[in-house]
Amino acid sequence: MPPRAAINIEDPAQLLPYLRGRRLIEDDEEPAFQALAGGVSNRAVLVKRKGRESLVIKQALNKLRVQVDWFSAPERIQREAAGLRSLASIIPGQVPEFVFEDFERNILAMTAVPHPHANWKTFLLNGCIDADFAQSFGSLLAKIHNAICRNPALADEFAERRFFEELRLEPYYGYSAKHVPQAAVFLHQLIDDTRARRFALAHGDYSPKNVLIYKNNLIILDFEVIHFGDPAFDVGFSLTHFLSKAHHLPAHRESFLDLARRHWQTYHDDLSAHLRERVRQYAAKHTLACMLARVAGRSPLEYLDAAERERQQQIVMALIEQDIADVPALINAFGAELRRNGE
Repeated sequence: MPPRAAINIEDPAQLLPYLRGRRLIEDDEEPAFQALAGGVSNRAVLVKRKGRESLVIKQALNKLRVQVDWFSAPERIQREAAGLRSLASIIPGQVPEFVFEDFERNILAMTAVPHPHANWKTFLLNGCIDADFAQSFGSLLAKIHNAICRNPALADEFAERRFFEELRLEPYYGYSAKHVPQAAVFLHQLIDDTRARRFALAHGDYSPKNVLIYKNNLIILDFEVIHFGDPAFDVGFSLTHFLSKAHHLPAHRESFLDLARRHWQTYHDDLSAHLRERVRQYAAKHTLACMLARVAGRSPLEYLDAAERERQQQIVMALIEQDIADVPALINAFGAELRRNGE
C-alpha cells in the first residue's frame, strides 16, 4: 500500500478534510482554526468547535524553527502520545486528554484546555508572580519523578532516549560546549554522567512555557522528550527559567529568586527519599548547564538581549568555577552575582 499523502495542518484546506476523514469532527462541521505560537519543534493548531470540546492538533517537524540548523526525527510524536497517556494517571486532571494519533503523518490530537486560560511564562514575564504556582510546579514534578516507584514498567516504556539526545543533550549541552570552550570539560562530563544516570521518568521540557493556568490549576504540556533518565535535568531546566527571569526583570528579582527556592523546596520535600540524594548530587550542575545553554545553545531565551546573554554566560562560568553543589546555595550565589554586576 502506498504511503498516505503528507499534509500541512496549518493549511485549513488540508486540515478540514483530514479531520472529517478521521471522524474527529462531523461532516457538516465548520470549525474555526487558529495556529498556535510558542513552539519551535511542532506545528500546532487549535480546532474551535461550536458546542463541542475543542481540539489541539500537533504535527512534529523534521527541522525546528530556529535560526541555526536543528533536526529531530518527527517520529517523536509517538513519544508525546505515550507521555500523554501515561501522565493522565500520574498527574490526573493536569494534562490534556489524548484523543488520536497518526504516526504515518506524525500527527497527534488532544483535547484543548478550555478558555479562559493563560500561559504561565507570559504571566511571569508580565510580572504576575504567584508563589503557589511555583510550589504546585515543584509538587507535580516530584509526582512525575516518583511514578516509576509505583509503576516500574514505565522504565521500559520510556527507555529510548533518542529524542532527548536530539532535542536536549546535543543542542543544549553539546552545542554550548563548542561555542563556549571554557565550559567544554564541565559540559562533556555532564553529558556522559547524564547518559549513565537512569533513575526516574523525566519530562525533559519542564518549563513555564509548557504550563497553562486554568481555574488556578496548572496544566502541563509537551512530552516529546519524556524518557527514563536523570530527574536532576528537569530540576535544572525548570530552575533556569526562574533565575533567567530574575536576571531579565531586576524589579522582580527577589520574587523570582524566591520562586526558585519554593519550587526546589516543594519538589525536594515531595520527592521519594531514595531519589533525593541522587537528585541533589546533580541538580546544581544541570541548573548551571541549562542557564548557559539558554544563552549559548541552539535555543537561546528570546527575552534576553545580547548584553544579558553575555552577562549570564559570565556569571554562570564564575559559578561553575566555584563548584557549588547545593541548589539553595546556587540560587543565593546567582542573586549575589546579579547584584555585584549592578543588576
